[in-house]
Amino acid sequence: MDDAFFSILVDESRDVSIREQMAVVLRYVNKKGQVIERFVGIQYVSDTTSSELKEAIEQLISSINLSMSWLRGQGYNGASNMRGELNGLKTQILREYPQAYYVHCFAHKLQLALVAVAKGNENIATFFTTASSVVNIIGASCKRRDALREQQQKDIMKALEIDDLETGQGLNQETTLKRLCDTSWNSHYDTLLSINTMFHPVVKVLEWIVDDVNQDNLVTNDLSKALQKKDQDIVNAMMLVQRCKQKLQSVRDDDFNDLLGEVSRFCGNNDIDVPNMDDLFVPQGRSRRKTQKITNRHYYRVDLFLTIFDKQLVELNNRFTEVNTELLICMACLSPAYNFAAFDKQKILRFAKFYPQEFNDRDLMKLEDQLGLCIVDMQSSTKFSSLNGITDLAEKLVNTGRSRIYNYVYLLVTLALVLPVATASVERAFSAMNVVKTPLRNKMGNQWLSDSLVVYIEKDVFSCISNENIMQHFHDMKPRRQQL
Repeated sequence: MDDAFFSILVDESRDVSIREQMAVVLRYVNKKGQVIERFVGIQYVSDTTSSELKEAIEQLISSINLSMSWLRGQGYNGASNMRGELNGLKTQILREYPQAYYVHCFAHKLQLALVAVAKGNENIATFFTTASSVVNIIGASCKRRDALREQQQKDIMKALEIDDLETGQGLNQETTLKRLCDTSWNSHYDTLLSINTMFHPVVKVLEWIVDDVNQDNLVTNDLSKALQKKDQDIVNAMMLVQRCKQKLQSVRDDDFNDLLGEVSRFCGNNDIDVPNMDDLFVPQGRSRRKTQKITNRHYYRVDLFLTIFDKQLVELNNRFTEVNTELLICMACLSPAYNFAAFDKQKILRFAKFYPQEFNDRDLMKLEDQLGLCIVDMQSSTKFSSLNGITDLAEKLVNTGRSRIYNYVYLLVTLALVLPVATASVERAFSAMNVVKTPLRNKMGNQWLSDSLVVYIEKDVFSCISNENIMQHFHDMKPRRQQL
């Protein structure tokens, strides 16, 4: 890291031995101007209070020979003990390290926004409950899964015989139904895709199950994945959120008829009756005399389609309030998109004032001079004309040697890049923990578990270390009888 500024991504979870483990990932900018997120270990915590977590973080950071004074950002998933305004972990760290600015995980806020809308509407909630039930019913036994697989193969063979299916390498692979998970909106999207792809086999298996018993969000999915990229910078993340809102608004205003056409074709291909949109809407389980007389088109378009999109947009605006804070507004002026169209010298200088340890009055004067020269230089150079985010800007400054010429500008860019976007790296560490510490290896010590996870997760780093170097290091730890 070479004394680079860094931020921390923290989350906690129980392992197979029902011990609370806190995982820590560092985010920093390397010498090439690249954003790096590295898992550095887990720390056992006997209590998940904010003070206990803070002490554990400080111990872990100290154990890897880093100083908390270089901390410039912190990111958590939004739990109350983490982000509490009065005594949460982020507040306690800010009191001691005031430049360690907190960013609520963007992917987690997106998840909260989507789930809040889904659960707040009776029809949408029922829809996902039904989808989950279908997956659970079919996946409840090996016999039913085999039946689904067999029916899927029959449908593929039939489609191939009538030349109704595209063939080629990687196409028509065997798939399974994906399960929904409340903590991952991507899983909802994947579940619907899998049901849509295997709709006819799913219906056939459900009919078989009934007979057997008698006898005996695409736009937001892309955003979610983009926010979880390790090298995603916060300025670009804000732009992605804004574009997602614009896309949702566009779909709301213009795409109902297209969606209705797609649904009608899907129903026609699968022998499902489609109601006449001009007929009166009849709600199930309710008296016709007590219901408002509206057409099917009005119900599906106004009461369902438009209502859901309006709630979604409102919830996204409420959740992503951070885009309105002064720090991030000023930071956005560093974006190189559209040939530095967002450049604003005064706002960038204001951004630098958030870091008084790095920019005193004299440094601010030097930064102001460099900004004037730097923007003219970059706007007139074709090497900087096609950049999209400040991640690209940092790498290009290093590659062209301008990071040394405009050293204060580059420092400001790295401070912006250090701020975390999402905690996906930490959450993936817990998936790895379930692989390393299993029920058959549930007595692993905390340090052994942490060391094993570091090696397992950061494979690309440890693959560069030869066995000879490892054996030599082991031999040098203390006197040995002979060389290994």
